[in-house]
Amino acid sequence: MNLDEIRCEIDSVDDELTELFAKRMELSALVAEYKRENSMCVYDPTRERQKLADISSKLPDELKEYGFALYSLIFELSRSRQNRLLGTHSGICDEIENAVKNTPPLLPTAPLVACQGVEGAYSQRACDKVFTNPNIFYFSSFEAVFTAIEKGLCRYGVIPLENSTAGSVNKVYDLMMKHRFSIVRSVRIKVDHNLLASPGTKLEDIKEIYSHEQAISQCSAFLQTLPGVKVISCENTAAAAKMVAESGRHDIAAISSISCVKLYGLECLKASIQDKGNNYTRFICISKSLEIYPGANRTSLMMVLPHTPGSLYKALSRFYALGINLNKLESRPLPDRDFEFMFYFDLDVPVYSPNFIQLMGEIQDICEQFGYLGSYSEVI
Repeated sequence: MNLDEIRCEIDSVDDELTELFAKRMELSALVAEYKRENSMCVYDPTRERQKLADISSKLPDELKEYGFALYSLIFELSRSRQNRLLGTHSGICDEIENAVKNTPPLLPTAPLVACQGVEGAYSQRACDKVFTNPNIFYFSSFEAVFTAIEKGLCRYGVIPLENSTAGSVNKVYDLMMKHRFSIVRSVRIKVDHNLLASPGTKLEDIKEIYSHEQAISQCSAFLQTLPGVKVISCENTAAAAKMVAESGRHDIAAISSISCVKLYGLECLKASIQDKGNNYTRFICISKSLEIYPGANRTSLMMVLPHTPGSLYKALSRFYALGINLNKLESRPLPDRDFEFMFYFDLDVPVYSPNFIQLMGEIQDICEQFGYLGSYSEVI
């Protein structure tokens, strides 16, 4: 057979598969109606395991894995259709609907906002981009920001989540497991790092450089041109600049934003020392209560999935079945559990989408733990 003949055979088989798929989904709808009448759950893991084992036994060894993947997806699509027909709902759906209804149309202009660091930090720039005239309270650590939100000391908190060069801020992701909060907005800030020192300091005099570990990572190429200079991490880029200014020393410098020059009376020895020109940091604005402002088109979730083969695939296939794009997938190890992880998902889906509501109604069935972190828009 030549290629055209083989393709013709494939087309014929695909026609049969399409007809059988449509018939299977019709039968799935009948199953949904039976489950409705008999108050049965859509998800029946025992039945699915039996079906997969039966299908596997009927396939040649070299096709078993392909068959498993194919029918796992078919089962996900079948459940998705059943959930849609049954209008599957959950408590989180009610919370989301209430938040959409009760959240005002605009963020407040001058709320109390918690940020990590000191005046001049990049968190301050992010905060100023989200709010018109924020009243900022500075805290020494990311955990203190989360705690301030939980205790109601501040209405909002602004914290960095990821950088386009250095990647995710793992400390923040780990803290997200410990604290209760909701994301109400995200914002991207262009980051330009500069080498700052006390007036009169020369580059060749520098023996130590201070900054946040992420900023140090983002400027690694420049730092490699300074052999013998000790690089020391600290809690914040602006705190590094403040420390250099208050030290009175002329043998130390800080990697910080250009705004810290005037703020702390420093000089810029070298501007824009980051490795990449398109260096951006993404910040999230968090609150204690669930607030969903108009235009929310992004959602963040966290899940602990069963420690079994295919559990992550099942979650991803739900997104695929509903046509929901995945913007980011992050995993962090669970404390006291060997090689098990908390997964974080950023989804590109409007909160008003019927597919989003359906996802919220059914995704918890496949999770050991589930957390809805909020729906929001991003300021660029």
